[in-house]
Amino acid sequence: MKLRAIPSTLVLVDGTDLHHDLIGAALALQEIVTEAGLPAARGVGVHRFADPMPATAEADVYVLYLSGPRFDPAEQQALSDLVAAGKGLVAIHASNLFGFGPGGVDADRAGIELVGSRYLSHGDAGSEGRFDVRVKAGHPVTRHLGDFAIDDEYYLIDGQPDIEVLAERDTPAGPQPIAYVREHGRGRVCYTALGHDPRAWGNPWFRQLIRQAVLWTAGVADADIETWSTRWPLGNGRFIDRPSS
Repeated sequence: MKLRAIPSTLVLVDGTDLHHDLIGAALALQEIVTEAGLPAARGVGVHRFADPMPATAEADVYVLYLSGPRFDPAEQQALSDLVAAGKGLVAIHASNLFGFGPGGVDADRAGIELVGSRYLSHGDAGSEGRFDVRVKAGHPVTRHLGDFAIDDEYYLIDGQPDIEVLAERDTPAGPQPIAYVREHGRGRVCYTALGHDPRAWGNPWFRQLIRQAVLWTAGVADADIETWSTRWPLGNGRFIDRPSS
């Protein structure tokens, strides 16, 4: 029986790609979720959903930072079932690296349909750099965000038809999704292509995006998202909806 009065989160990292700092990501994301006012545990590995231990089964939101095609199809389906039953999911950066394992896209179909997209490439402009993020207002995940710049990896993704894009960046081929949300059964999913390394994790706008994404996927009421997600500084002594001193 759960004893917590507010939703709890579990930050999970896993992968084989040496270009991503899993330990650093786990620590940074746990801190960001805690800033949102929710309890946050962290762990390693996604082979835990089909037969979940209490720490996994009792979490209300899973925050994924994955790097590499090692997500077993049965575990993908088990996670999909948990979210469909009402859990929340925030998938970050390479957590949509589907279709690169032995079974290809077909083996990862449950994960693609759950997360709502899959990574394609970095594109033709190199792998990383500084770019502008154009934010779409009107959703709890982006309510206190304006357009911002960030240093991060470039991602091109193949999004499913049912995603609601909340942030984009411009490319020569047209707008590319940076963050989106979707409903999955009784659960909620948010994905962002941002979050490669400490340059992104320390960006105040990225942190605000993740805070609000976690609260929204947890099913926190809009009024509480307003209260919990705006208590931390955006940098340069500025707070959201609070005059600078």
